Amino acid sequence: MHAIESGTITLAQHLFNTVGWLGIVLAMAIESACVPLPSEVIMPLAGWLLVADRHLGWPGIIEASMWGAVGNIVGSTIAYAVGAWGGRPLLARYGKWLLITPNDLALADRWFGRWGELTVFFTRLLPVVRTFISLPAGVARMPYWRFIAFSAVGAFLWCIPLTAIGYSLGPRWDQLRQSTRWLDYPFAALIVLLIVWYVWHKVHALRAASPKVTEMD
Repeated sequence: MHAIESGTITLAQHLFNTVGWLGIVLAMAIESACVPLPSEVIMPLAGWLLVADRHLGWPGIIEASMWGAVGNIVGSTIAYAVGAWGGRPLLARYGKWLLITPNDLALADRWFGRWGELTVFFTRLLPVVRTFISLPAGVARMPYWRFIAFSAVGAFLWCIPLTAIGYSLGPRWDQLRQSTRWLDYPFAALIVLLIVWYVWHKVHALRAASPKVTEMD
């Protein structure tokens, strides 16, 4: 994880030094297209290198966060399109190899139809999960404009405190990240437990749904 963050810092610094605000859009688009490029690193660096170093104050924090939301829209649109146009037919045909059944797809449709806005909004405020929510939203064919609207608002609110941290701490923001790194491990452990439970549950469901082989007399 530390190696990923180090590479992210180098990439973000290069982007910001080369193209300025557009670097935020590009980096956040990558992050929102299901690529684990942590916004927890991108936006604090933007607050430091693009806001604090230019003495832009709170208007600069808001502007950087708006560009972060724009990048989120671009990347999320790509991931949504993959899920809607490519992912769903593949999952319908080969989903069983990924422990995904037709009932799962129907459940996802109903879930996003009823709770899609809240799901998208709140997951944009969570680490890790926020990177991957666009793909299942596309698979479930959640109405695109509602998906983008709630994604943009959630991403904007997510970016503001991260940018403010980078602006306030400058070069010291990495020290804060190091001191709070231990928080990553309980969150990662929870995700692993959920994955194990999901796999166990789906394997049993697929076995129960498979035709029974009876002995011939």
